[in-house]
Amino acid sequence: MELVRTPDERFRDLPGWPYLPRYTSVPDAEGGALRMHYVDEGPRAAPPVLCLHGQPTWSYLYRKMIPLLSAAGQRVVAPDLVGFGRSDKPTRVSDYSYARHVAWLRAFVESLDLREITLICQDWGGLVGLRVVAECPERFARVVTSNTGLPDAKGIPEAAAPALRELYAKLPVPRTMLDVMKGFAAAGEGGVPPFMYWQKHCAESPEFTPEAVMRAMCPKLSEAEIAAYAAPFPDERFRAGARRFPTLVPILPDDVAIPDNRRAWQVLQGYTKPFLTAFTDGDPVTAGLHTRFQEEVPGAKGQPHTTIRGAGHFVQEDAGEQLARIALDFMARGR
Repeated sequence: MELVRTPDERFRDLPGWPYLPRYTSVPDAEGGALRMHYVDEGPRAAPPVLCLHGQPTWSYLYRKMIPLLSAAGQRVVAPDLVGFGRSDKPTRVSDYSYARHVAWLRAFVESLDLREITLICQDWGGLVGLRVVAECPERFARVVTSNTGLPDAKGIPEAAAPALRELYAKLPVPRTMLDVMKGFAAAGEGGVPPFMYWQKHCAESPEFTPEAVMRAMCPKLSEAEIAAYAAPFPDERFRAGARRFPTLVPILPDDVAIPDNRRAWQVLQGYTKPFLTAFTDGDPVTAGLHTRFQEEVPGAKGQPHTTIRGAGHFVQEDAGEQLARIALDFMARGR
């Protein structure tokens, strides 16, 4: 597997990021190995809080939460998924699949032998993390979800897939984030699922960059913080994983990942450990997905689910301190 590794100097003097890099290796699925980076803060004897980012971010996303969680006596482990941050980046888009991301994260958890885990997950952190919960539930003590899901095309007839794929193929490429937002505002106009605009932009637009995404979706970020989100991706060779993630979301019933996600839902539908939703009120991507978790996961019954007001998709940026306090209160409940 051909890969690139972002030079260390790209990560020097990032605002709010004093953490020393740590690394472990996971199998790359082709007979080799990939290096994964992670932050590990707080007392090693404490049960770990596993903080999982999504696309197109990296563990830097949790910089507002790590100090609060570790100061409260928690061990905080925040990895960079393969293709992001300081982790290795396979250069071919075809190197990335949903199943491989799950295998890489599971291997990471097993490499560090994490147990009694509190999972905090957002965006693809949930899509991958919840699959790992379903594969090895004995390693997890509780789950906190925010602005994420576990898509399995529920309610979409299989017969609709060919027409939807044809619709995607004919969709003009939204070149900029503004074009993507216009597509979301159209809300299914012409039968196009709004998420397809995002998939098309990331996969095909020559103007896609992680920093452009963060600038558009988190307008309060400073230029130095924007540069921190750009740091892992010096040029196009480093962006294959970031480009690939959206098209891996199994929104159509004939997607190769659907059977695995449905099996994961079967496990979650019997999952009795504490399960919390803390979604925001300003995320058009995942709005309403919290309801299914609350209704179908037994461990979600009777939990203090909350809606974080005035925050968007990247809750860790818009309300990171609040999400950290919610997680700490949830852990303190013990059930």
